[in-house]
Amino acid sequence: MLNIQSEGSKTIMQTHRLKQAAAVSGSDDNVNIRGARISEIDEMLAIFADEVRAGRMLPRNPAEMRAHIDDWLVAERDGELVGCVSLVHFNDELCEVRSLAVVPEYRGNGLGGKLIQAAVRLAEARGMRRVLALTRAAPVFLRLGFQVDGIANYPEKVWRDCQLCPLRDRCDEIAVIYHLDADHSNGNGSR
Repeated sequence: MLNIQSEGSKTIMQTHRLKQAAAVSGSDDNVNIRGARISEIDEMLAIFADEVRAGRMLPRNPAEMRAHIDDWLVAERDGELVGCVSLVHFNDELCEVRSLAVVPEYRGNGLGGKLIQAAVRLAEARGMRRVLALTRAAPVFLRLGFQVDGIANYPEKVWRDCQLCPLRDRCDEIAVIYHLDADHSNGNGSR
């Protein structure tokens, strides 16, 4: 029984550390990036609702979001959510940055990049080795150290998500990958 409590305490401590590792303060724009809360799911869905309606983003299931709330990060300014991003785990080494969205009035000022960086730090804290993204905004990811790759190199992604996507036959997204393992540099000196 003592081991179970000890393991439970360890898990609670790890979760606390992961949330601390994911917390990022914005520069002078007073934006804070932190772990999402279940009570914020409707606000998060509203952030990318226009993108979903326009067919640029797949819809997210609120029940699935609730079940994986620890995989979501939000950007908050003055108590209002202004962006979000999630990590999706495929296996012990590979995860994906997904559902990246920023409210229109905060686009173009680097907030998307900050959310990506926070997601990468969360992936690193969880022991992931590679972070995948499918994106139409490849330059943002490339500036952050991601490298262009082929989606065919990630059958986990193709079988899990792409097969169900209504855009699969006319996909215009680019696969990018970020290597977190120490033996592989991203070409810009960062890990």
